[in-house]
Amino acid sequence: MKLLDNLKYTKTHEWVKVEDGICVEGITDFAQSELSDIAFVELPEVGRKVKSGDVIGTIEAVKAVSDLIAAVSGEIVEVNNTLSDLPANINEDPYGKGWIVKIKPENLDELKNLMDSKEYEKHCEESHH
Repeated sequence: MKLLDNLKYTKTHEWVKVEDGICVEGITDFAQSELSDIAFVELPEVGRKVKSGDVIGTIEAVKAVSDLIAAVSGEIVEVNNTLSDLPANINEDPYGKGWIVKIKPENLDELKNLMDSKEYEKHCEESHH
């Protein structure tokens, strides 16, 4: 399981990084490996206002369908449209070209509620047993 120390993680297996005040979000390496071959990504609408914890899309794989949960509250300012044609980008590069959504956060303090890489690793180990 690949984790990056500069990211924040949710209990529902999303990652977040802040770039120029915008939160970039995707699903973790752990999540994509659990889902296996991702076949389709339902992306949220740009301009939609979301609250932390909202279901903002779905990720369909051969084995299962998983909800994409907003890690922070704010406005969706961009989605990764390449995933419509290349959903496997999430499997190949979950922290890079497999990013899913960009959210302009209402309050960056919400990131304090998320886990760092060590806490997330422990969370995965506990939930996997």
